[in-house]
Amino acid sequence: MESMFDTLLQLPLFQGLVHDDFTNILAKVKLHFVKHKGGEVIAQAGDPCDRLLFILKGAVSVTTVAANRAYLFTEQYEAPCLIEPHSLFGMHTTFASTYTTVGETHTVCISKVFVMNELTKYEIFRLNYANIICNRAQTLQRKLWDINHGDLYDRIIGFIASRAERPTGRKSLKIKMEDLAHIVNDTRLNVSRVLNALQSKELLELRRGEIIVPQLEELTR
Repeated sequence: MESMFDTLLQLPLFQGLVHDDFTNILAKVKLHFVKHKGGEVIAQAGDPCDRLLFILKGAVSVTTVAANRAYLFTEQYEAPCLIEPHSLFGMHTTFASTYTTVGETHTVCISKVFVMNELTKYEIFRLNYANIICNRAQTLQRKLWDINHGDLYDRIIGFIASRAERPTGRKSLKIKMEDLAHIVNDTRLNVSRVLNALQSKELLELRRGEIIVPQLEELTR
């Protein structure tokens, strides 16, 4: 388990904690370590977010469904990472996305009660948590105001990129061509032409009702 604790200390939420403080925390909290097989759902969209959930080893596939259910977007998070710390508090304290393990994955969770009663006593934890939430809020604000008035090529890429929590790696967008055309305000034929042009450059792959982006950073370059 020593390696698990070392991994926890690598996470931004705990960086800066002195060894004695971290040891004191571990003496009080009940850590729930779980080893998952591939394909397990470890958090479901709409379920209460009543814990901090850490991915210590492996990876998870993250799927988010549009409010009108017209499309769904999937990306992958690699360990170590923290799942939806912004959903622990606020108006909507439920998971926004569904998290499914990709191969064997190790997780650990800390209850919201312990976060409130113990972890918030540490100034470095409070600062780390505030920085995580603020950084995400600022990133989303920039996306909101970065309205793309470019050509259809730019609008399609912008739509895909704006749905990603992370600007790199593999992404999947399941959407009907008609719905995508409506979103980017163009015809289905023109959208199809642009997507096929991007596929010919090996920047994405078209499947039935799905667009696969192997590396988002290559598409947005």
